[in-house]
Amino acid sequence: MRIFPVVLACVAVTALSACGGEDSSTRADSAATSAAPTPASSTPSTAPTSAAAAATVGEKDLCTSAKKINDEMKAKLVAAMQSSGDTNAQLAKILKELGGKVSALVATAGDGPAATALRQFSVEVTKAAAAPDPVTAADNPTMAKAGEDFNAACKAVGVTTVF
Repeated sequence: MRIFPVVLACVAVTALSACGGEDSSTRADSAATSAAPTPASSTPSTAPTSAAAAATVGEKDLCTSAKKINDEMKAKLVAAMQSSGDTNAQLAKILKELGGKVSALVATAGDGPAATALRQFSVEVTKAAAAPDPVTAADNPTMAKAGEDFNAACKAVGVTTVF
């Protein structure tokens, strides 16, 4: 169970870094995003194309949404670590939920660097959740690299994430 200290350290670092404030830029970005599809959808001949474009979230929105999902899962992870139950089973459940939510989010993403990295992270989280020992499975270089790549892509658009 050597990964528990690593997981707890990651949770602590994430909790501390989550105190940043991107709030005002997120609202402005959301308003711009929600206003953009309206003119395109008024043209009947391009309605299917604009519907697909409206369903695609931008990199900044993707990062902001992923950060919220990650924060929720980390809170659940902390609660699981503090409870007295089968930690592997609880972690598997949390990883499965994280994988499902991230996969659903990635389905709305475009092809930018954050979307690409989050897709890879989603694959790795899903694999770890299905493993007999999810703690060990989650501690792999591919998952770590996908998280680092996602963090870098999000930082480039002004959102601080810790995956």
